[in-house]
Amino acid sequence: MRIRTRAARHTTLTAVAATALAAGLLASTPGTGGAAGTSALASEPGTPRTVSAGWSIPWGLSWLPDGSALITERDSFKVFTLTQDGTKTEIGEVPDVVTTGGEGGLLSIAVSPSWKTDHYVYVMHTADEGNRIARLTFDGSTLGDYKVLVDGIKKNTYHNGGRIKFGPDGYLYATTGDARESDLAQDKNSLNGKILRMTPDGKPAPGNPFDSLIYSYGHRNPQGITWDAQGRLWEGELGNSKYDELNLIEPGENYGWPKCEGECSVSGMTNPKRQWPVAEASPSAVAYADGAIYMAALRGERLWRIPVDGTTAGTPKAYYTNDYGRLRTVESVPGTNSLWLTTTNADNNGDGGPGSDKVFQVDLK
Repeated sequence: MRIRTRAARHTTLTAVAATALAAGLLASTPGTGGAAGTSALASEPGTPRTVSAGWSIPWGLSWLPDGSALITERDSFKVFTLTQDGTKTEIGEVPDVVTTGGEGGLLSIAVSPSWKTDHYVYVMHTADEGNRIARLTFDGSTLGDYKVLVDGIKKNTYHNGGRIKFGPDGYLYATTGDARESDLAQDKNSLNGKILRMTPDGKPAPGNPFDSLIYSYGHRNPQGITWDAQGRLWEGELGNSKYDELNLIEPGENYGWPKCEGECSVSGMTNPKRQWPVAEASPSAVAYADGAIYMAALRGERLWRIPVDGTTAGTPKAYYTNDYGRLRTVESVPGTNSLWLTTTNADNNGDGGPGSDKVFQVDLK
């Protein structure tokens, strides 16, 4: 296994975190000492409380400045606002979205960090010609002004990736699947099997390692990204038949697929920080709170809590195993010590019908 220096990257991460804290983009987490802290709270998730019911495959979730959330439904192509008290309002349908009969459709959503002035929201979805990233305006009541920023990402029935989030550096990150063509993950001329990093206009972000949108490669089907209190990027990835992964992402690194699944000794590959048998996980989303990564599991039907200390991921612990079905999205609630958690039991792998999904709040105690 390759030995790599982290000094330069650590300096970059620290600078990014300091900038983000100054800009108010990254919260100082209680019990961690903010961006420089090393001790994590020993918090654990409490019993989920239903915020809203009657959903069908709620996939993406992003927060507005007023504390309400924008939530997408994968197969209806609709976007809703959901307030903390459970008021659900449809605000529009994203154009040009198609289903794939599997994992495609309207996937993730991300609110611009400058929404109060630009009113931009971003979506990732499946279209006729492939997966794409688009930008819309949201004026507080309706969606409009649809504009394609990135296309040319191959689609398939499965392995479409689909998570987009703004990082603490102000750039938009996106996860893409290998579209069931595993060799694409190693092909730096392809946008598939990658984590992408871009400006708010969809251009390669400054400092990207390959002078392209690509930030890291060798991914199979990543659907979860989050940043810890020091600005480090963590990623949850669905494996094939052996192992799902939690990875610590660094620019330009190769995360192994299809040559490796889980830990391996192949030269040039970056090993995961944690791995799980696929029956126990199939992670779709990850979120950071109180010194830990929370990972929502689909096939595993549980919420994993993985404490992190610097670049080390500690012993995972599972909650709610088989209690609520397939857990799709988890996000920390701004300004609180809580998480929002969504199910997708109405999809083709779940055991519910249309309208069977819920949004839960989980308080960390």
